[in-house]
Amino acid sequence: MRLIGKNGAGAKPATTEADTEAWAESAERRPGALPAQRTSGLAERRPAGGWGPDSLVHVPAGGLAAAPGARGAPSDGSGPGVESDTGFDSASFETALAAREQAALEARHRRAADDGDPDAAARLGTLLLRRGDLEDAEPYLRGAAAAGLRAAANNLGVLLHQRGHRAEAAQWWRQAAVAGSAPAAHALGLQLRDQGEEEAAEYWLHFAADHGHPLGAYALGDLMEHRRDVRAERWFKVSADAGHREAAYRLARMREAAGDKETAEAWYRIAAARSHARAALRLGVLLEDRAGGEQSLLEEAARWYRQSAQNGEPRAACALGYLLRDGGDLTAAAEWWQEAAEAGDGNAANALGALHASRGEAAEAERWYRSALEAGDQNGAFNLGLLCAGAGRDQQAEQWYRRAAYAGHREACNALAVVLLQRGDESGAEPWFSKAAEAGSVDGAFNLGVLHAGRGEHRQAQEWYARAAAEGHGEAALQLAVVQEQRGNAAGALERYRQAAAGGSTEGAFRLASVLDRRGDADAEAEHWYAVAADAGHRRAQVRMGVRAAERGALEIAESWYRRAAGAGSRSAAFNLGLLLARQDSEAEAMLWYTRAADAGHGRAALRLALLALRRGEPVLAEGWCRRAADYGPAEVAERAGRLLGALHAELSA
Repeated sequence: MRLIGKNGAGAKPATTEADTEAWAESAERRPGALPAQRTSGLAERRPAGGWGPDSLVHVPAGGLAAAPGARGAPSDGSGPGVESDTGFDSASFETALAAREQAALEARHRRAADDGDPDAAARLGTLLLRRGDLEDAEPYLRGAAAAGLRAAANNLGVLLHQRGHRAEAAQWWRQAAVAGSAPAAHALGLQLRDQGEEEAAEYWLHFAADHGHPLGAYALGDLMEHRRDVRAERWFKVSADAGHREAAYRLARMREAAGDKETAEAWYRIAAARSHARAALRLGVLLEDRAGGEQSLLEEAARWYRQSAQNGEPRAACALGYLLRDGGDLTAAAEWWQEAAEAGDGNAANALGALHASRGEAAEAERWYRSALEAGDQNGAFNLGLLCAGAGRDQQAEQWYRRAAYAGHREACNALAVVLLQRGDESGAEPWFSKAAEAGSVDGAFNLGVLHAGRGEHRQAQEWYARAAAEGHGEAALQLAVVQEQRGNAAGALERYRQAAAGGSTEGAFRLASVLDRRGDADAEAEHWYAVAADAGHRRAQVRMGVRAAERGALEIAESWYRRAAGAGSRSAAFNLGLLLARQDSEAEAMLWYTRAADAGHGRAALRLALLALRRGEPVLAEGWCRRAADYGPAEVAERAGRLLGALHAELSA
């Protein structure tokens, strides 16, 4: 029985930005820059400061250049640590100069704020907030917010959220949002969403999105998609058009799910170009699926897989390994699989295990299969079962099959049932075959049919064969074809034989060829299926190919087919090869093949040997071959052998 083995959140915290009157010109929106992203997955690395209310805030455009925490002034091109021709480190000098200017700016803001200037208090509070000095920042932001500055109200909400005062933070965000702050509306919407107040959340997120806030548009799309609202796609597109890579990825997934792979590919490209790891992975998959062997598309898919893998997506490293394997580069494939496996990808670990198993390196194969299992991939347990079974460790194999089967691995269920059935435990095997079949295992369905057929439960057997055949199981289709032929349904039998042959059944291909051969109106197709079966090692098909070649006068081809079949144990092929060699005056070798055929029970070969013995004047030997020919048959041969025996007796007694 064939055993088949392969070798496949919490709520997001709010994201807020400091409000400014010129938000589009803030640090995150300078020309050529991408806005901040809210993403998830292995490839998404959060900035050190975190997300949302925990992230750094924007300051008004006028004070941006002097914001605390800036990474230095623009470089002159020499780069950090490169000494200029003046003999000192220009980058360090400019960093120190920027720090002095920063300190001076902060001092000016502090003096003005202490003198009652609310705008200076808002700027100072923002600087301190960015620096993480929450205690010092709070009174300045409170004063400015109380004076009606919406940027201060928004940033005070950020500060309070960081300190865990969510209710008061929402109050200040609401005040800022009512005054027209899109970032505050976004933050408020996310907090309301997390509290389960979805209608209110939708209102404020809609407000933020309508005021050009790409994160608000993304969050609104996210909320709508959760509700299965078709408007989600629109807002993802708004956010993606503004540069939000996760929105572009989500939009691509929606289009792919809708069957629009062309549009999906375009959005995957946009997200992948912005270094979105999962988008690069999906883009690679789409390109590989439509490549159809086209090398340029396969190379492009490999490039995206590589980018995704380098951005931390182990599934992409695994996919790249398979692509390289299919291209014949097993060494590079193994390197990528190892990288993915070490990052916790069970599929890659199984691929490595299979590679080592194919090389006979059982210990290494077992190590990687165990690694796959530790990563939660139950294929690892199933493959361990196959490995143990191949090594004759049947008890361990059963244990691994059982472990994978209890975890729901359908082929392990089938393999375990086969083990139980082979040791006579039919009652134990049946439920595992059923579980495998119900989970979609075509081998399980076929084996369940075999089980019912063995009990004489033909209706149930046919039902399971039909289910397996519908999924392309060639041997199941063959069983159905035989029944149809026995019932005299020639058309139904022919259809099932075609299905069996297409499903890889060697016997199905031979029987299909035989039916077509008997009909006589599809000689080319009959020869095709004989050849398919013969190439797969079917001895009777090889004999038929030899006979057909001999009829065409292609004696070398005929001899080749006869030798293949005879070498595999076909007595008919051995007899036919003897006839062919005898006609070519190779009687000595012909005798050898006649003898092999006769020893295997071929009556005509035994009769031929009897006649040859008589020709050589060896009546006793001829009598022995005649007796064997009479025993082997068929009736016509037995009758001729009997007449020859009678003549021999008369001659010997005379």
